[in-house]
Amino acid sequence: MTQDDPLGPMLTSAPPVLSMQDALALLQTHYGLSGDALALTSERDLNFRISTGAGRFVLKIANDSEPPAVTRFQNAALLHIAARDPALPVPRVVPTLAGTTDVVLPSGSLMRLLTYVEGVPMYRAAPSQALRRSMGAMAARLTRALEGFAHPAADHVLQWDLKQAAALRPLLPAIADDALRGLCSDWLDRFTREIKPALAFVPWQVVHADLNPHNVLVDPEDATRVSGVLDFGDMVHTPRLCDLAVAASYQIDVANPLESLADVVAAWHRELPFQPEEQELIFDLTAIRMVTTLAITSFRAARYPENATYILRNFETARAGLLGFASLPRDAALARMRME
Repeated sequence: MTQDDPLGPMLTSAPPVLSMQDALALLQTHYGLSGDALALTSERDLNFRISTGAGRFVLKIANDSEPPAVTRFQNAALLHIAARDPALPVPRVVPTLAGTTDVVLPSGSLMRLLTYVEGVPMYRAAPSQALRRSMGAMAARLTRALEGFAHPAADHVLQWDLKQAAALRPLLPAIADDALRGLCSDWLDRFTREIKPALAFVPWQVVHADLNPHNVLVDPEDATRVSGVLDFGDMVHTPRLCDLAVAASYQIDVANPLESLADVVAAWHRELPFQPEEQELIFDLTAIRMVTTLAITSFRAARYPENATYILRNFETARAGLLGFASLPRDAALARMRME
């Protein structure tokens, strides 16, 4: 990362360009499948939903700036999850006709095929206590399934990773609202002073790191139940608590921010009990995820105005949540996160 490019190439490089016809030709050549393609929105990659007689799939072409090892890290994690928790509703890696898990394209980027997970995106579902609890339980189950997984690319640097929050400061001028920008700055001060040093004393592992409502699916027949998790592109080795913080940051009810956070936290704790040191960081890391969302999306929307609607899709949720947190007495918030 540089002063001119504070997000690094993986968040500032445009997605690959490939026609639908060429994508279908590659699908036939390397997977022996034919069907219809539909382009999907993505922050960094080029994705197509493929409908075939054998079912539906997602054809993914990685961003040219993404090192192949990082893409293969994602595949390896999905294989690990399939072995640890076969019933977990996440994509499965589809091998090529040659038996490999990816294809190296002439550009150097990798192409992969994953199974398509059916469901309704969570952002379309009405918020509820039951859904928050289901989210907390699913997040913990996924984190537990990734326990013990290691990969050489797991330590790659990505600005969405909460342990990298100190590097967000150059992005803050992109936040247009003065008061909101000041609040974010205050949280980054706390991160440097208190939160980051404490991260050394909690468990670390590879985590999904992006359980936002566009990457989580709910059951079409029961909108209170999480039925799938998508998009492992932000995975990283970091404090495991970060996965809870990310998931919880999108579940805050601004009318009752502390209790809505507690819904997610308690459900996680039942599946994957906290260590005492973790409980002291839940509230702060959840706020840091909101700051991260506000800073990165503001910066990227200014850089890519043609894609601003997509980039800013979670901005309002983060803004409302952070303002809700600001109204809470800190001691009471920390005490509420201590689960028995």
